Amino acid sequence: MERKTYSISVRLKRTKIEYAFVSVPIDENVMEREPEDATKLRVNGEKVFERAKRMGTEATVLWAQEGEPVIEIHPWQTAPPRA
Repeated sequence: MERKTYSISVRLKRTKIEYAFVSVPIDENVMEREPEDATKLRVNGEKVFERAKRMGTEATVLWAQEGEPVIEIHPWQTAPPRA
């Protein structure tokens, strides 16, 4: 007699961490006037990071994997597509 087996499908999530370096130009897009002295300029860090993130979407940016992928239980458990 053939024995029946059962299983439960568990949806997993694998996250790969990658890193890249981009060179953000220091220009009027990332500079702002000093509040205390309007004749002086300073770098706005938030604008630098916003520009860096946009640059990171360019196809010419070289990404490298950092460490091993992290495998976790997916927070939304759904039936597999073939079910």
